[in-house]
Amino acid sequence: MAASRTIVLGSTSAYRRSLLERLQLSFEAASPRVAEDRLPEETPHALAERLARAKAADVASRYPDALVIGSDQSAGVGQRILSKPGNHQRAAEQLAALSGQSVVFHTGLCLIDGRSGREWIGVEPYTVHMREFDDDEIERYLRLDRPYDCSGSFKSEGLGACLFRRMEGDDPTALVGLPLIRLCAWLREAGVILPSHST
Repeated sequence: MAASRTIVLGSTSAYRRSLLERLQLSFEAASPRVAEDRLPEETPHALAERLARAKAADVASRYPDALVIGSDQSAGVGQRILSKPGNHQRAAEQLAALSGQSVVFHTGLCLIDGRSGREWIGVEPYTVHMREFDDDEIERYLRLDRPYDCSGSFKSEGLGACLFRRMEGDDPTALVGLPLIRLCAWLREAGVILPSHST
C-alpha cells in the first residue's frame, strides 16, 4: 500500500524540510550530489527544472523503491539570474538593484516513483513586485533579517514583506522553495493519501 512507501526529500534545505513537514507525512532527507552551475544561455525556468530533476534522479538512484522529491529554485529579473548573496555587502548591492523591480521565482519540482519509474516534473512561477526603497531601509532590513542564504537577498517568510508592493502567483509555498499544492496533487497520483491517516 502507498501508506508504507518511503518518501525522500532530495534536499538538505531547512526551508524545504519545514514546508514538507506541513503535510504531516513521515519522510527522510538526503543530500543530492548535483553540480548547480548554470549552463550557457540557460533561462531561470530551464535551470530550475533541470536541477530539480537532476536532484531527484540522483537521490532516487540511492532509494530505488521510494518516492523521491527534488526541487530547485532560481530567481530572475528578466533572464538575469539572482544569486544567494552570501554576505552583507553583496546583499545590499542586490537589493539596491531590485528596488522597484519585479522578481520572478521559478521553483522546479520533480517527483520520481522509483518503484514504477514514473516521473512528474514542472516549474511553478511566483512573482514578487518590489516597492522602491532606499539604502537606509536596505541596511535596516539586512541587519534584522540577515537573508544572506536567500536568492534575491530577502526572506518572504520574514521581514522581506516590508519590501514588497505585491505578490502574484498560484502557490505561495513555491516562493519559499517547495510548491506544496502541486506536490500534493502528484503524491495523490502516486497513491499517497492526503491528508494522511492519523497515527
